[in-house]
Amino acid sequence: MEHNGKAMRICIMDRVYHLRSTAEEAYLQRLAAMVDEKMREVARTTPTVDTVKVAILAALNLANEYLQLRERYQALDKFVAERSDECAGLLEQALRK
Repeated sequence: MEHNGKAMRICIMDRVYHLRSTAEEAYLQRLAAMVDEKMREVARTTPTVDTVKVAILAALNLANEYLQLRERYQALDKFVAERSDECAGLLEQALRK
């Protein structure tokens, strides 16, 4: 996020952070809520009270989710491209008749 923009306040794990962003505040609040949820999930299931460790484990979990979704997106994109090519070929054949 850039250093210019609107000043905003978010809360993660009961800590308040003040930032500046050009992103919409509602969007930034959604991001903060996702991070907060993931950190609380890790904190509930991990026997550590070290906030940095909780944050790193939460970041790894979020990165894993992101990579899985990106791979699914790429597979779907490839499937759609192949099907589009197939349909275009069938359409060309039908128009030639």
